[in-house]
Parts: sequence; structure tokens; C-alpha cells
Amino acid sequence: MEFNEYQKLANRTLYGNEQVLTNLALGLSSESGEVVDIVKKYTFQGHELDEKILTKKIGDVLWYLSQIAEWNNVDFEQVAQDNIEQLKKRYPERHAK
Repeated sequence: MEFNEYQKLANRTLYGNEQVLTNLALGLSSESGEVVDIVKKYTFQGHELDEKILTKKIGDVLWYLSQIAEWNNVDFEQVAQDNIEQLKKRYPERHAK
């Protein structure tokens, strides 16, 4: 076993899991809150929606979600793809080409 693999296994103690997942959850909460703030300013205060900033913040949210999924051995890519397919079914007019 390579050192990195050994270290990854060693870090997955109960305490290690709690620490990593707590930090990831805090990061996710912060980034999600920033997305909400951007949307609130657009929706309720009439601010212009900066798509680049919103896209970056959504990317940050997705990164935290992917790390939480990876740490818990959840196939994040499959979950994301399943959700995209559900959105296509729910809103076919948005996905028509």
C-alpha cells in the first residue's frame, strides 16, 4: 500500500471523519449562503445578476458536495447525472435543442 493510501485510511477514524465532514459542511453552508445572498439581491433588491460570480459560487457549492460524497463513498457523478435527467424531464422546454 502506498503512503497516501495508508494516510487516507488512517484519517478515516471516527474522529477524523467528524472533523473532515464538519469542515466540509461548514464550507458548504458558507458557499450556499453566498449563492442565496446573490439570488436574494437579484430577486428582492433589483441588483443585476452577475452570471460569472453566480456560476463560480455554484461551482464552489458543487465542489463541497462532491467532497462530502467522496468522503462517504457516494458516486457524486452518478447522483449529479440522475438529477440532471430529472430536471430534463421536469422542464423539457429548457432542454429542447
